[in-house]
Amino acid sequence: MSDLLTTPLHALHVKLGARMVPFAGYSMPVQYPAGIIAEHRQCRSAAALFDVSHMGQLRLVGDDAAAALETLVPVDVVDLGLHKQRYALFTNSTGGILDDLMVTRRDDDLFLVVNAACKAADTKHLITNIGHRCTVVPLPDRALLALQGPQAVAALSRLNPDVARLVFMTGGHFTLAGADCYVTRSGYTGEDGFEISVPADAAEALAEALLAQPEVAPAGLGARDTLRLEAGLCLYGHDITDTTSPIEAGLTWAIQKVRRPGGARHGGYPGAAVIDKHLGGGAPSKRVGLVGLERAPVREGAPIVDAHGHRLGTVTSGTLAPTVDKPIAMAYLPIDHTQAQHEVYAEVRGKRLPMRVTPMPFNPHRYHRG
Repeated sequence: MSDLLTTPLHALHVKLGARMVPFAGYSMPVQYPAGIIAEHRQCRSAAALFDVSHMGQLRLVGDDAAAALETLVPVDVVDLGLHKQRYALFTNSTGGILDDLMVTRRDDDLFLVVNAACKAADTKHLITNIGHRCTVVPLPDRALLALQGPQAVAALSRLNPDVARLVFMTGGHFTLAGADCYVTRSGYTGEDGFEISVPADAAEALAEALLAQPEVAPAGLGARDTLRLEAGLCLYGHDITDTTSPIEAGLTWAIQKVRRPGGARHGGYPGAAVIDKHLGGGAPSKRVGLVGLERAPVREGAPIVDAHGHRLGTVTSGTLAPTVDKPIAMAYLPIDHTQAQHEVYAEVRGKRLPMRVTPMPFNPHRYHRG
């Protein structure tokens, strides 16, 4: 653990009794003494505070930044409104996903949040491909906190009542606990909530101010994973990879019409020809949700087979879901096995466990859309 990076909240995690584990090169809290299920329920019923400072934060600066970024993502960035946020995907030449990210247009830049394990590669990808068109500015001196849950707005509003004006996928500058923060109403749990970019040297004071609110308790990576899985959200490197296309991944909604065939700014990004083919019905497989018909959990890596034992795919994420109270999983299956209610089997320790294809999210999203 000694050669791992730490976030600005490391000392606070230790003080709070967190169990620390290596994750994406960082020492991160997987859970606190209350445990993963309690933290999961805290987020669904009240508010939970997550340290996501291991994620990469970047600025793209320059008049050409939006058009430049569109050469790397199949997403409409040019038409993105001020302080509006959008989910995006870096693609490769075969239509696979290099990373997923969040993009927000601010007054003088595009603000990007990328995955921790990909941030060095993403930064290099941006500088190499569009560094001549805009300035790529990593922000290692900022921490990132996620306050998630139905009571997150009540807790955060005590620090600054103006945050309540935000709606889902919008952002703004706010002073919180004396620090200049950039806050978006977004998250990775399926609940209402906020992600807060804060100067690293002010992160601990802000975290303590939030934890002092009666609605808020700390939560670690374990609960973050069960929450996002119930919400049907992908984890990069597991449910989406450099060999899965956005269409196979069920992320067609992230590609706006203007970037699709017939759109004004169609194509022009890596792998566009493959993704266009998949958009036209040519995707060989699709990410689906599965619910177990027995109580045994089905974990990542479990083979999925049909009634005759023929291999169909592999579970990419799986858990015994605390809110849904059933085993849930995601897997890629051939198109002819992806209809809702279709029954398949997961092979777990020599046993075949029946699972049913089900629409996602497993637990309804509760975003605040205004």
